[in-house]
Amino acid sequence: MFTDAGALASALDRGAQRSLSATETVMRHSAQALMKRVQHNASGRPGPRVVTGKYRASWTSDVHRAGPVVVGEVGTAARQARRLEFGFVGVDSLGRHYNQPPYPHLGPAVDQTGPALVRALGHAVTEAL
Repeated sequence: MFTDAGALASALDRGAQRSLSATETVMRHSAQALMKRVQHNASGRPGPRVVTGKYRASWTSDVHRAGPVVVGEVGTAARQARRLEFGFVGVDSLGRHYNQPPYPHLGPAVDQTGPALVRALGHAVTEAL
């Protein structure tokens, strides 16, 4: 029990720093796991087939902090990503006609990885406090 406001504030600050550090560690691990799952899903049906391996290798993960906010990002700059994930029916900007079905690989990876991330974050914060 705290009787000194300064001691309470210090304890709360230490707990916040520990939970922020633990959150960043979990996010880093989870972003990497999500990226690996996307790459696995992009290695053949039901996801897209591998032609050269460049698309699969284009996926990256990054985690950064802005004050008390931890952000994990997984993505690709590959132009074909949206078309592979969602499919495309129509004429592109070059006048080519497509009827390409979707080959979901990111969505299923998020569905598979998300619940574990939520559990890991809850556990990490509880342990840090």
